[in-house]
Amino acid sequence: MSLSPLDIAAFVIYLAFFALGVLASPRNPLSIASLILSGVCAILWFVVRRQLGDAFSVAPEARHLVTSGLYSKIRHPIYLFGTMAFLFVVLALQGWPALLIWAIVILIQVFRARREERLLQATFGEEYTAYRNRTWL
Repeated sequence: MSLSPLDIAAFVIYLAFFALGVLASPRNPLSIASLILSGVCAILWFVVRRQLGDAFSVAPEARHLVTSGLYSKIRHPIYLFGTMAFLFVVLALQGWPALLIWAIVILIQVFRARREERLLQATFGEEYTAYRNRTWL
């Protein structure tokens, strides 16, 4: 699997945001723990992106149903870990403007996940229903 330009852009944006967190956050236990957790989530984000392989697309497409790896437990780990990686940087920064941006990201991710679920349900029917019933989020 090779990374798409969108993958690279997303990770570069995250790294810039993470660097901002490192440089601008107050030096206290909450900020340090938040940045560590952000890094862990970013690694998991990268792992699940690799597990998604060629099933990944910017616009929802139902190429095949990925149910292995972290996808065997969580329906949308790429959204979850990407969003959490940004959340922990926001917590490190401890600022309202960053929290507002994160809230907007949450709304976008929820919209994307719902749209993706409708497509997967329409394409894979009972197979997707069974998968959805045994996974979280």
